[in-house]
Amino acid sequence: MLAIVDGPIDVGAVRAAASDPSFGAILVFEGVGRHDFEGRRVVQLAYEAYAEMAVPVLESIAAEATARWPGCRVAMVHRTGIVAIGEPSVVIAVGTPHRAECYEISRYALEALKARLPVWKKEVYEDGSAWKANTPDPTAP
Repeated sequence: MLAIVDGPIDVGAVRAAASDPSFGAILVFEGVGRHDFEGRRVVQLAYEAYAEMAVPVLESIAAEATARWPGCRVAMVHRTGIVAIGEPSVVIAVGTPHRAECYEISRYALEALKARLPVWKKEVYEDGSAWKANTPDPTAP
């Protein structure tokens, strides 16, 4: 499952897409909206995406992961539209035979998604709004 959806993400379906009876580890990451950013109260998030371009990027990231870690499964879904505080805007599920690579793959997929996915986020504050760039974590390996 590699998708851009307009509405709530079915976390259970994303998890199921990364599952296999031979796996000893399934890791589900949910990126959720937080209620503040740099001292400003965030009331909601709004995401826009170019799905025709974004889905191939998700497919590429998943293919890179499975080439680097054969036998893993990666499922990624990013949401568009209005996202309430506490709701997931992105869900990444990874399944592997062992836990160590599960964490590595999840981090790899998340950082690649943040750096490359054509998705744009607008933070709506009590006193205005701002578009935020999607950037990778500078502390990521």
